[in-house]
Amino acid sequence: MVTIAGRIEATGGRTSGFDYMRLILACGVIAMHSVITSYGQLTEIALWTSPIRPLIRLILPMFFALSGFLVAGSLERAKTIGGFLGLRIIRIMPALAVEVVLSAIVIGAVFTNISLSQYYTDPLFFKYFFNILGHIQYHLPGVFESNPLPRQVNNQLWTVPFELYCYAVLAFLGVAGIRRWRILGPFAIVGLTLLYLFYRLYKMSHGEVTSVGPLAGILLVVCFLAGVLMYQYRDRLAWSSRWFWPMLIVSALLVSVVPMGDFIAPVPVAYVTVYLGLLDPRRVRLIRGADYSYGMFLYGYVIQQSIAALGVWTHNWLFNTFSALALSAAFAAFSWHFVEKPALKLRGPLSRSEAWWLARRKGTKGPVAEELKPSPSRD
Repeated sequence: MVTIAGRIEATGGRTSGFDYMRLILACGVIAMHSVITSYGQLTEIALWTSPIRPLIRLILPMFFALSGFLVAGSLERAKTIGGFLGLRIIRIMPALAVEVVLSAIVIGAVFTNISLSQYYTDPLFFKYFFNILGHIQYHLPGVFESNPLPRQVNNQLWTVPFELYCYAVLAFLGVAGIRRWRILGPFAIVGLTLLYLFYRLYKMSHGEVTSVGPLAGILLVVCFLAGVLMYQYRDRLAWSSRWFWPMLIVSALLVSVVPMGDFIAPVPVAYVTVYLGLLDPRRVRLIRGADYSYGMFLYGYVIQQSIAALGVWTHNWLFNTFSALALSAAFAAFSWHFVEKPALKLRGPLSRSEAWWLARRKGTKGPVAEELKPSPSRD
């Protein structure tokens, strides 16, 4: 039996499957949003209840499960929880900050329907910068007011706080000792799922209607932890197509037609994600040494809204999809080469400061011999 750990070892620990998956999922997010930004809110409801519901509801859970699997490796390599969180900050925050600044100062100024003096002094303009800290603000003054989906500048950022929650939960589990007692992972998944289930049942008992949209943010955190679980138990879990196909079918059914299936979907979704990620097809030039998926995620929505703002002639989902894919790829290349990749060079100083701190904590005067191993671009 080939285990997940055996597959990782056989492929040298850096398969191309995860690289392709990130790009495909990022493109899927843009394609999904093209319908909403071209036709408006009512079409969004129709989209989530259409025959492609299983496909689009798997996109975000797979994104989070993928992140959990890779980030679990980062936690294992980290010498301290502070070092682990530092790596997360330099991977996420710089690109997010640049996107927020460009959206507010440049794109918003181009598409606002009020004067620039009003725009740059409006409280909404200043509040928008809270996005950098994960406190998401969706509106800029006078921007995209006449779009099919009016006023929404960056709906895709709703997942950012939950990604930050993922890192916080994993850091807490790291402090609790998950690297030694991996049973903490399943306990965390079950506990968080049950807490959210009770909360959902309470809301339903008070007349709240369940949303037909994507998985709830807390369940995305559970998907992240399910990815961590796949990494923690990689020496026991088989990497096999015999498991993949049943898990894929089960995952699609759970997120689309099974009542309350969302609550038990994260583990099979995580297995499907890890299996595909550990495939190793030949890398095309586009993904060699680069990760454009995060930039496409950050810039895709505001670009799609900008396209929709150009006029009724742009309100076609195919036109929006392909135009946004091309433009967001260009912005993602800018983000990777001029923001994200340079920011990753901070790993060296971070590891040295962490080594200094460990040496001081141990009461030694010399440097710690082993520094943090460099982590992959998205772990």
